[in-house]
Amino acid sequence: FLAALLLPAGPVLAQAPAAPAPQPPAAATPAGDPVLARVDGIEIRESDLEAEIRRLPEELRNVPPQMLRPLLLDQIITQKAIVAAARAQRLDRDPEVQARIRRAEEETLQQALLLREVQPLITDEALRARFTRELASRPAEEEIRARHILVPTEQEARAALAEVRRPGVDFAEVARRRSTGPGSREGGDLGFFKRGDMIPEFEQAAFALRAGEIAPNPVRTQFGWHVIKVEERRSVAPPSFEDSRDQLRQQAFEEGVNATVERIRAAANVERLAGGEAPRPPSLLDGATPPPAPQRR
Repeated sequence: FLAALLLPAGPVLAQAPAAPAPQPPAAATPAGDPVLARVDGIEIRESDLEAEIRRLPEELRNVPPQMLRPLLLDQIITQKAIVAAARAQRLDRDPEVQARIRRAEEETLQQALLLREVQPLITDEALRARFTRELASRPAEEEIRARHILVPTEQEARAALAEVRRPGVDFAEVARRRSTGPGSREGGDLGFFKRGDMIPEFEQAAFALRAGEIAPNPVRTQFGWHVIKVEERRSVAPPSFEDSRDQLRQQAFEEGVNATVERIRAAANVERLAGGEAPRPPSLLDGATPPPAPQRR
C-alpha cells in the first residue's frame, strides 16, 4: 500500500488532465496547525499531512482516515529523513544535483503556466460549448457491416467470386476456407465501419452495395484482391456529450497548449548566438554530390 502512495512525477503535458475530482473538505486543525512529528528538528504539521492527502488520487483519498493518515505520515517522515541525510552530506551543493533541481523547477513552472492557461478551455462549460459548436448538429453517419475474401491474385479472387455467387453457397464458409485476410476465421466479417475507416478502393466498392449484395468484380488494394459482400447498413446518431467528453477534453487541451506555446515563443526576445543557429530545414539537395569541375559554367 505504501508503494501506491508514492506517486511518480509523470509528464503532465502528454494528455489532458482528467476532470478534477471533488476535493474533500479540509479537516479542522485543532489549535491551529499542530505539529505531528519532528525529523532532525524539521517539523511536520497537520497542514503538511492534509496537503499530501489532497494530492492523492480519489481512490486513495477514500481509504479510511485511520488507515491512510498513519501510513502517509510515516511516508512523509521517511522522505524528510532522507532529505535531511542528503543535506547533511552536502548533496544539495553538488553541481549535478543543483542542475537537476533547476531542471525540475523549470519543468514545474512550465507545466504550471501551461495548465493555468489551458484550464479555462477544459471546464465542463467550455467543453459543452465546443460540443454544441462542433458535434451537436452533425448528421447521423451511415455504417455498413461487410465480409470479404482476401486472396493474393485476381485469378483466385474471380474463382472465389464465382463460388459465392452459386445458389445456396455460404459466403462466410468460403471466406474461412479461401481468405488470407483479417477475420478469415470469422468468415471474413469486418464488423461495422463508416466512411474513412477503410482504404479508399475498398470503401468505394463496399458503400456502393445494398445489404445482401456482393460486389460484381474483385477489388484490388495494396493488400491483394478482395471479394466483398455487404451484410447490413445502418444510420448511427452522433455521439452524445457524455460519450464525447474525453475526446473533446484532449483536443481542447492539445490545441490550448500548442497555441499558448506559440504565443509565448513569438513574444519572447530570442537572440541566437554563434553555435545556436536554428536548424536548417532539409533540402532536396542534401546528400547530392557536386558536378565535376569541367562542367561548371
